[in-house]
Amino acid sequence: MGAVVGDLNSRRGEITEVDSLGNLRVVRGFVPIAEMFAYSSALRGATQGRGSYAMELHEYRDVPRSIAEKILAGEA
Repeated sequence: MGAVVGDLNSRRGEITEVDSLGNLRVVRGFVPIAEMFAYSSALRGATQGRGSYAMELHEYRDVPRSIAEKILAGEA
């Protein structure tokens, strides 16, 4: 569980809920879509292949200035 939450945090995630449903653990939160590329591989690695996830659009937000500057400079 800690590896999954840590990975989401490293992707600029905002965890809103961690819940247990029987033997399942459910993590809910918000992560920028740009940070979710290759997430399925990271999740499989963190959960020994047992984790799954679903995504849906929540809202649009402004890109943080530091990231926008990297994009405009061609670094991202």
